[in-house]
Amino acid sequence: MLIETETTPNPATLKFLPGRTVMDAGTRDFATPEEAEASPLAEQLFNLGDVTGVFFGSDFVSVTAAPGTDWAFLKGDVLATLLDHFSAGMPLFKPSNAAGFSVPTESETFAENPEDADIVAQIKDLIETRVRPAVANDGGDIVYRGFDQGKVYLKMQGACAGCPSSSATLKNGIEQLLKYYVPEVTEVRAV
Repeated sequence: MLIETETTPNPATLKFLPGRTVMDAGTRDFATPEEAEASPLAEQLFNLGDVTGVFFGSDFVSVTAAPGTDWAFLKGDVLATLLDHFSAGMPLFKPSNAAGFSVPTESETFAENPEDADIVAQIKDLIETRVRPAVANDGGDIVYRGFDQGKVYLKMQGACAGCPSSSATLKNGIEQLLKYYVPEVTEVRAV
């Protein structure tokens, strides 16, 4: 089994492509070792010691290293962990977490005006068809969290969370795209 590695715009994050499906549907972001307890693979990656984030995409795993970590040393351990996991056909999630992706908490979503349903549908469609595929290429994901009075709230995950260029991506890329196609959008904010 060959696992390809790609750099991402976030220098702390590498994208690993095992050549097979990782998540059948959705994505999953693990920002702490406690969150990683839902997945044997994520838990093993955090146990390497220098890992501060793990993200599962459709066909990739992004791993974020702690500040000051040298990828030259960590990369081999991550590759060995991924190779062992996928070669053995181990489950991605523990049985109690079989659904995989997480449901947003109340603090991560925003109440929406029912009169904005058409606008929200346009925003979600653009995010799904134009934004998410591009962000996935960089080892991350972006999740819609709400629309309120012209403001779109999005959550960056994986390589995009904490990336030095994420604010530029939000403002110069995503915000411009949404404003162009949905004139009611006045601003995009990260949550």
